Amino acid sequence: MHVLLTNDDGVDSPGLLALAQALRALGEVSVLAPDHNWSASGHVKTLHRPLRAWSFTLADGSPAMTTDGAPSDCVALAVLGLIEKPIDLVISGINPHANVGHDVTYSGTVMAAMEAVINGVPGLAISLDSPGIPSSVEAYRGAADVARRLAERLQSHPLPAGVLLNVNVPNLPAEAYRGISLTRQGLRLYRDALVRREDPRGRPYFWIGGEAPTGILEKGTDLWALSQALVSITPLQLDLTSYPALEALHPLTR
Repeated sequence: MHVLLTNDDGVDSPGLLALAQALRALGEVSVLAPDHNWSASGHVKTLHRPLRAWSFTLADGSPAMTTDGAPSDCVALAVLGLIEKPIDLVISGINPHANVGHDVTYSGTVMAAMEAVINGVPGLAISLDSPGIPSSVEAYRGAADVARRLAERLQSHPLPAGVLLNVNVPNLPAEAYRGISLTRQGLRLYRDALVRREDPRGRPYFWIGGEAPTGILEKGTDLWALSQALVSITPLQLDLTSYPALEALHPLTR
């Protein structure tokens, strides 16, 4: 099994290193990740400038590659031939914060897995529900083991075409996980606020600030699963069509 690893936090992220160390037990691991943080970058494809890629050495001395492109660029570069050996699975992460509800549309982590599926390769995004940004590899060991076990099971139970897995892991010791739950996307409640400031020359600039988002803990959702100390696995599909709306909107065509 040949697994490509990437992320949106940068090639030197401890979550990526934990993932690489865990996945080596299954076979060959290639790493191609951004040279800097691309959090909340969404689905990016760089078309109007050249992309550069070069070798990198992870903290444990193992080889990797990095690029000045986005997470989705990393996957595109790899499957288009920058990594010559065919890729069986793309895993993106481990993100230091949960990607739940509408977060997935902003998440570079999830969109890297989506780019894999667009290119016909199974994709899995994995995130840790941490309130901060853990700096140690050890903090990600439990989530990395979840990714390894899922990758192993996907060999005998492949994903349907056009589907990727969004996995969120409780910020707990592995022995405290209460199990694994298949979930649907929950509802995030964003509390954004516009912050206006001025630079030293009196020109205005803006931050999108506000309090951290919350969510509705409805049973069966990704948010609910994490609140119950469950690993959440949400299958996401590339087809965003609202099929019920197709019927409801027929009057618009008459």
